[in-house]
Amino acid sequence: MLSERPESYEAAVARLEAIIARLDSGDAELRETLALCVEAKGLIQFCKGELDAVSGELKELKLDELVAELDAPPGDAA
Repeated sequence: MLSERPESYEAAVARLEAIIARLDSGDAELRETLALCVEAKGLIQFCKGELDAVSGELKELKLDELVAELDAPPGDAA
C-alpha cells in the first residue's frame, strides 16, 4: 500500500497499472482488494493534481497566442 506521495506522475501511473493487473488477475483476497482500491484512489487523485498543474502552466504559456503570432503574415503587428 502506498503510504507516501509518488516520486512522479509516471511512477504513479506505473503503480496504477500494477494495481489494475493485480485486481484483474482475480488472485487478490478481499482485504487486499480493498487496500489496492484505496491506494489506487490516492494515486488517481495525485495524477489528477499533476495534470491540473501542468494544464495550468500550459495556459500560462499562452501557446494559442504564440501560434497565432507565428501564423500571422509577416509585417502584421499583433
